[in-house]
Amino acid sequence: MPPRLHVDAPLAAGDAFTLPAGASRHVQVLRLQPGDPITLFDGSGGQWQAEVVDIGRKAVQARLLVHEAIERELHTPVTLALGMPANERMDALVEKAAELGAAAIVPLVCERSVLRLSGERAERRREHWQAVAIAACEQSGRNRVPIIHPPQPLRDWLGKAPAAATRLVLSLADGTQPLRTRLAGSNGSPVCLLSGPEGGLSPAELAAAGAAGFLPTTLGARVLRADTAPLAALAVVAALEGSMP
Repeated sequence: MPPRLHVDAPLAAGDAFTLPAGASRHVQVLRLQPGDPITLFDGSGGQWQAEVVDIGRKAVQARLLVHEAIERELHTPVTLALGMPANERMDALVEKAAELGAAAIVPLVCERSVLRLSGERAERRREHWQAVAIAACEQSGRNRVPIIHPPQPLRDWLGKAPAAATRLVLSLADGTQPLRTRLAGSNGSPVCLLSGPEGGLSPAELAAAGAAGFLPTTLGARVLRADTAPLAALAVVAALEGSMP
């Protein structure tokens, strides 16, 4: 299988063009040669079969050959809004969420959050996580890259949550129902899943989420880690889609 590379610019058939620095470096590391096949995608949908034309010391020339209208997305667009876990766990969460098909990820700062980001530091982390998501799409075959939103306080985000989506909060609060039940009859309409940080969402945050239309939803009787719960929920969505006729 040819290497898959993301190009952060619109792709269109034409003459040879210079690959961006990251893609050029990848070609060089793989020691590809002129004439070798590669697959390129720009995140707007589908992918291009292409070939290496020339390899310079700093840049690589490539030529687009055939566009393939291939999509590997979930039928249900899922936005993950989550209290950021600390250390490298957020990196792994973003990577696996991109592989599992998340359409967007919103890192949140909650009352019990260990990781708190703002200003330039928050933007640097967002850029890093966006690069992690791109790499995961290159590996997994996705042709659309999930959007990584800037880290922001939970209470600020609740007023901006996707209006047309089914709003769910992972919680064992009174009135909770299994995720499978909540998704029944959704017919692929967008879903917004809210999940807490280490220590979970506070009672006040759960109340605020409920007031914003988020329905308490469970994945079972066990309490999952902050970096496990949203991935388990995504896996349920994918599994339910796979079980449909």
